[in-house]
Amino acid sequence: MGRERETQNPQQQQVSFTVEQLVAVNPYNPDILPDLENYVNEQISSQKYSLDANLCLLRLYQFEPERMSTQIVARILVKALMAMPAPDFSLCLFLIPERVQMEEKFKTLMVLSHYLETGRFRQFWDEAAKSRNIVEAVPGFEQAIQSYAIHLLSLTYQKVPRSVLAEAINIEGLSLDKFLEQQMTNCGWKIEQGHGKGQFIVLPSNEFNHPQLKKNTADGIPLEHITRIFPILG
Repeated sequence: MGRERETQNPQQQQVSFTVEQLVAVNPYNPDILPDLENYVNEQISSQKYSLDANLCLLRLYQFEPERMSTQIVARILVKALMAMPAPDFSLCLFLIPERVQMEEKFKTLMVLSHYLETGRFRQFWDEAAKSRNIVEAVPGFEQAIQSYAIHLLSLTYQKVPRSVLAEAINIEGLSLDKFLEQQMTNCGWKIEQGHGKGQFIVLPSNEFNHPQLKKNTADGIPLEHITRIFPILG
């Protein structure tokens, strides 16, 4: 649950509302703007995430541009990057004025988003290393991007070369060995030796890297439903 705010009803009794409740009841009330800003910082410290609350804050900034905190906006965008493959980054960016987007830190975040969307992980990690002051302010960023990279690889590969995995998740050497051990124990990964000295990581089967696993939805449609859709002509 989000931060709570105390308000008073006509009987002067204190009532506590979570940020989510404030957003649901009156999302265009500028009085809740400080609560939403505090909630962004709470999401950072507690590694929670609320897209609805963050979008609400960005909309309020549109109505109250003089109150906009670019630091808060940047943190919202970093959290949105961490939510990939969800389209949260684009949803948030749409609510940010173009003049703000032209600031250097936002240009950097847009470049990072582009690299992730196109699977250019080596370029992503190189750019992120130049912008540590932005991304390292948000705990869990590296782990979230690594999970996204693994997700993308699993859509394409049944077996991924160790070097490709290392580049995608930005881990090498003994650290990668330890990471692979954890994945083998917890996620069913396997290691297969190649014909040369290289290793291949065998990823768990899914309907994308093993198309034959994709369920044929027609198999589960009862006959009577089909006859309603395609009545017998006679």
